[in-house]
Amino acid sequence: MLRSLVRRHVLPPPSQLCRVFFCTGTSDSSAGVAASPDPHFMVEYLVSTCGFSIDDASKVSKSLPFRIQSTENPDVVVGFFRSQGFDGAKLRKIIASRPSLLGCNVETNLAPRFKFLRDMGLSGSDVINAVLLHPVIIRLNFQNTLLPRLKVWESLLGSREILSRNLRRCGWFLSTSIESVVRPNMSFLFDECGIPEERVCLLLRRHPCFIVQKPDSIRALVNRAEGIGIPRGSGMLCLILSVLHRVSNEKFEAHAKLMNSLGLLNSDFFAAIKKNPTFLWLSTELLQRKMEFLVKDVGMAPLDIAKQSRILLLRLEKRLIPRFRVMEILKSEALWKSTYKLHRFFLLSDPNFLQKYVRPYEDKLPKLLEVL
Repeated sequence: MLRSLVRRHVLPPPSQLCRVFFCTGTSDSSAGVAASPDPHFMVEYLVSTCGFSIDDASKVSKSLPFRIQSTENPDVVVGFFRSQGFDGAKLRKIIASRPSLLGCNVETNLAPRFKFLRDMGLSGSDVINAVLLHPVIIRLNFQNTLLPRLKVWESLLGSREILSRNLRRCGWFLSTSIESVVRPNMSFLFDECGIPEERVCLLLRRHPCFIVQKPDSIRALVNRAEGIGIPRGSGMLCLILSVLHRVSNEKFEAHAKLMNSLGLLNSDFFAAIKKNPTFLWLSTELLQRKMEFLVKDVGMAPLDIAKQSRILLLRLEKRLIPRFRVMEILKSEALWKSTYKLHRFFLLSDPNFLQKYVRPYEDKLPKLLEVL
């Protein structure tokens, strides 16, 4: 189904996806717009009414595509935003990002947008966050561009609920062209990379910002995945791409250099990635601390860590170090009887760990609980 949505008539034609500034034209900016006899009029208004500094108010005033002589329309606009929960810094941010709002018609331009967002199920604070994350909501022509684009994303994401969730937390995906970016990217993943539709759909719903990269960027990610040894058509490709999307080339190379310094070959490093690629999200500093602790203190071989790279996802201060201290205490009392390999000792769930290594000795060794 997703493939057909990308290729057929659910997506609006390119002519409807052009950007249109809704605050142009006589219907939007007729109220209170004329040559101002006082160039400082809007500066004083923005300072006294919205709390701008003089410098910031001057910048906003100079960005206006017209002069405003009366406070009548700006008062209505400012009052509307305040009624929607925009105040203080948020009010200044929205006006600074789009000064021409001060000349807009609230009833025909702003109110329908906010009503549509509320009808989607967004709370008042969610609407504020969505507008601040996606300035296009107040910039694009509502009927011809914004509304069709929202409906396309609702179709691509699978539900209005998922769209609403992403509007609250994910910036800028809504501003991307469906025709020149989203559609080519999805076609590339389907047709040239052999990724099944359901996996692309899942990736899209979890990370819509992934699919709005420039097409060249996604192709570069696929090349990086192939360099690791994950070819097109691999069942892991979609996951690896979503991980690499958040890992720069510089960070990747720094991780590889660290692993090489511990005696691991690139092939070992790549094998670790294939097992649990999300450890690449760790900072190089934190990865180094974890590797050095596991190798120097615990005594694990670097190759064993690479083969069980899930251990690198465990928290150093909250999991690895406390459990190692439990091991040291038990060994010092000649009570260490574990036949588990070291990685399993650290990977045990908390309840199982307590049951096996702490509860049997807590009366004799109360300090076991203290180190956890």
